[in-house]
This record gives sequence, C-alpha cells and structure tokens, in this order.
Amino acid sequence: MDKARYGQQNIYAEKMNKYRKLRNLAWRLSMRGLPRGPHITRYYMYNHLHSIRAKLPTSGGRALSISGSEDLSVLTGLQPSEIVTADYPEHNLLSLDFDESSFDFVLTDQVLEHVEGNPQQAIDECYRVLRPGGIAIHTTCFINPIHYGPKDLWRFSPDALLLLHSNWQQIIDVGGWGNCDVWSVVKDGLRFTGVPNAKWHPLHKLAIRNDPLWPIVTWIVAKK
Repeated sequence: MDKARYGQQNIYAEKMNKYRKLRNLAWRLSMRGLPRGPHITRYYMYNHLHSIRAKLPTSGGRALSISGSEDLSVLTGLQPSEIVTADYPEHNLLSLDFDESSFDFVLTDQVLEHVEGNPQQAIDECYRVLRPGGIAIHTTCFINPIHYGPKDLWRFSPDALLLLHSNWQQIIDVGGWGNCDVWSVVKDGLRFTGVPNAKWHPLHKLAIRNDPLWPIVTWIVAKK
C-alpha cells in the first residue's frame, strides 16, 4: 500500500510540474512586449517608496548604503552628494566602522533579516551614525521562505519595525505588502520575473493587491 501511494504521489508531482511549466509559458507569452517593473515581491513596495519621495529631502548629504542598498536612494528620489557603501562581511551592521553623526541617510534593502545578532543593536547603530534629522530607510521581510545571505535569521512585522524605532523622532512611513495568492505565481517560476506595468494584466493586479494580514515584505522610513 505504501509503495502504491508513493507511486501515486510521484505521478501527481510529475503532472503538477508539467502544469506549472505550461502556466509559466502562458504567463511569459502574456507579458511579451510589455514594459515591466520590479518582480512580484518588490513591485508594490518599491512603487510605494517612490510615491513618498515628496516627504523626503531631495538632494545633498551623505548616504550609507548597507550591502547593496543604494537603489533605495533612486526609488525614493534622494540625490545624496555621496554614497558610501558598507558591504558584508567587510562591514558589520552591528558595529559600523563610522563616526557618530556622519551620515544624512542610512539605507538597508532586505538586509535586517540576515543580521547575525540583536536587530535592536543594528537599528541603534544606524541611529548612532546618523546626524540629527537624518533618515533611515529599511526594507525587510515577514512571510517569506528561508533564503540565505549568508544566514536567514529574522522576520519583521510592521509593528516590530515600529518597536525597533520607538525612540526615533518621527516615523515618516511604515507598512507591509503581501497576499496568499502570490505563492501560486512563485510556484509557476515567476518569483524574479518583472511585473508588467499594464494595469489590466493579471500579474499586475496580483502584485498590487494587499492583504494587511499577510505581509510578505515590510518597510519603515524613520527620522532621527
């Protein structure tokens, strides 16, 4: 009986794999020639961060980009006079090798979940190196498969991000995006496929549908 059940499971898995491949092909054909934006777990978040640029300074100052996060400056319309990169493992967010009050912006894009230590210490380090009135922009994840970079250690709800920034002067923006149906598309092999900007397209509609109870990604913009 066990062998028969195992065989049936294999047959079902093979059928599902073929079905997923066909769906993947259909998705890609439907998007042919359409301008695209970020992939599905970034589309809403990045567009939202772009939309709040009016709340932020537009030019000048020094920005610290942690582990490849400089694109956040473009998304939010920042135009710092200098961007300093601090990539892991040469730099550790738990103990940054920079003087106090040396930056106007600190940027981390999908970094906090990989911090090998106390997340509050990481946020406190960002606070330390920011000048008074400086701004930190963090994006991270909540409902997400384990992904290594090199380790995957934490998950943050919007409330958790607020708690970590409880002593900051102002929370400019905080939120999350996600919905359960995203994972069906991910299983179709579209996790890192750019979402069409066409509002009529099903993938676009899925990428902007937000269920507050199922945030896949989260973010916060805070002022020291």
